[in-house]
Amino acid sequence: MGAALLVAVMGTADAVQTSPATAGQHPHGQLGHAQHSEARSDTARTRQGLLEGVTADGVTSYQGIPYAAPPVGPLRWRPPAAPPTWTGTRRAAEPGPACAQPEVADSSEDCLYLNVTTPAGADRAAPRPVVVWLHGGAFSSGSGDQYDATRMVRQGDVMVVTVNSRLGALGFFAHPDLPDSGAFGLQDQQAALRWVRDNAAAFGGDPGKVTLMGESSGGASVCAQLTSPKAAGLFHRAVVQSGSCLQNWPKNTLAPGDPAATYFASQGELAAKGRGALGCRSLKCLRAKPTKDVLSLNGRFHQPAYGTSVLPQSPARALAAGNFHRVPVLQGNTRDEHRLFAALFTLDGPMSAADYRRLLTETYGRRQAARIARAYPPGATPALAWAEVGTDRSWVCPTLAADRLLARHVPVYSYEFADRHPPAPDLHPDFPLGAYHSAELPYLFGMGDLRLDDGQSALSRRVTAAWTKFARTGTPGDDWPPFPHTQQLARNTFSGVDAAAEHRCAFWSRTS
Repeated sequence: MGAALLVAVMGTADAVQTSPATAGQHPHGQLGHAQHSEARSDTARTRQGLLEGVTADGVTSYQGIPYAAPPVGPLRWRPPAAPPTWTGTRRAAEPGPACAQPEVADSSEDCLYLNVTTPAGADRAAPRPVVVWLHGGAFSSGSGDQYDATRMVRQGDVMVVTVNSRLGALGFFAHPDLPDSGAFGLQDQQAALRWVRDNAAAFGGDPGKVTLMGESSGGASVCAQLTSPKAAGLFHRAVVQSGSCLQNWPKNTLAPGDPAATYFASQGELAAKGRGALGCRSLKCLRAKPTKDVLSLNGRFHQPAYGTSVLPQSPARALAAGNFHRVPVLQGNTRDEHRLFAALFTLDGPMSAADYRRLLTETYGRRQAARIARAYPPGATPALAWAEVGTDRSWVCPTLAADRLLARHVPVYSYEFADRHPPAPDLHPDFPLGAYHSAELPYLFGMGDLRLDDGQSALSRRVTAAWTKFARTGTPGDDWPPFPHTQQLARNTFSGVDAAAEHRCAFWSRTS
């Protein structure tokens, strides 16, 4: 993604789910794991040492576990190093800091921590499937502890691990004097997966049954790991939520003047941006810069680099060539992905029909714009038409194209989350968000103030059952056929939908 504005918008899309009550504070306690008055301690022995967690509400949680050495000082912009060990018992009742990010006061470069939630009293002799969650936030914001896994663990009888990994310019900086740079955040994720492989059994998890799952840039991370040779054998199923490897945005898609964008960039392109950054001629100078100065580079560095040992080729090319790990994949989108972005960019006033047609022309050219306007007329609310164009062209159709490439080699299960009245942020009261980008997250995790009503809770149970069955067996259910079937997930139905027709993918194959 080529602009700071795009970073801000993509980060906002996930941040609206978990925004802290007080500006500048990271919502560890409020939006992570709830505090309980009747809690007891439990222990687990890892390779690093003994951990003391907290048991309450039918689950045991161990928070703030270091899975790598703090990437600070001389370890800034280096692959993750071995985690520390300790003697005695380490209290694991609070999450570690979020990885350094703007406007989160207690975020830190010392951030390579993960959190484990497992059923209380989990029988180590009967290990559970493990779900490793990678959060979204445009590779620039967010943290693992914002996602309370209690519901998924308790209902699905699985172990859930939420992960922090380096973000923005600290995670994806590249420089000519740093060979193989630009993918430190992905390397962190691989270090976390190795930690899970080595330690899951201590918590009652099965290291041979690990599902890697993520949403938005977290979903793109899962797709990247599918194509990374260095992730071989570290996970056995993959769930990609709104983060296909083929995701791309034409210019103006998220904001007027915004350049065309993809999740990933070449190492050479990023390294060229690193030359002379912050007025430095040497890495020593760059490593001595304060964190806040490095974060000022986030607009340039928020894409994992390919052309590295981590990603030898772009994930899109890797999928097309069949160069990915042979594991089952569950992948999909929300029904109205782009409405959230359209709402964000109409906060200063409604989009007129003239605005809509001008944006189409600037984005696609006069001839194609006329075709698109006929297929997607502006109607009474042109911003909804713009959102539908964005949903179809930039989200759903690329995901279905990725499904086709994956399905040549592995079982693929496609979904569309379609509850068009989900719990939603108080963002734009006059704009119907529908099943917006990230709308499915409160149905899988506890998400702070976004509460579910009875109908939503029933859908949550069905979605959670499907996701955890996939983690256990590699299929989301006997009544869910593999791709090209797409399962629509709505309050009153789990049924097939022709997603390619619904989102006019044949039209877009001829248009863009």
